Amino acid sequence: MNKANQIEMTRLLALGSLTGLIALGMAWELWLAPIRPGGSLLALKVLPLCIPLAGIWKNRMYTYRWVSLMVWLYFTEGVVRAWSDAAPSSYLAMAELLLCLLLFAACAQHVRLRFKNLPSAAVAGEPLQ
Repeated sequence: MNKANQIEMTRLLALGSLTGLIALGMAWELWLAPIRPGGSLLALKVLPLCIPLAGIWKNRMYTYRWVSLMVWLYFTEGVVRAWSDAAPSSYLAMAELLLCLLLFAACAQHVRLRFKNLPSAAVAGEPLQ
């Protein structure tokens, strides 16, 4: 598999896992296992995840870098709720953990591959001509 295909595959994996986190968060807090019957405002936790959608869609390197840091907040929520909530909420938290790990791995690999493919002058900070 060539580098361009690998980069595109990591972009699609990041986009898919980010979209999955948004869908899971909404469904979890509104229908599947809300804290209160009928849903809760905790569903608003997915709003920060909507911000990087455009950047990942447009393949912006900066977005991949900060999403790989932001995803750990959702990972932490997943860990806490996986071990403190009862089923089915604990199972949904485990799914959140899996999606967070996929998103982090996709973002980290995407950044790594793109930096690896940069010309050596760009990596050294010299202007490209």
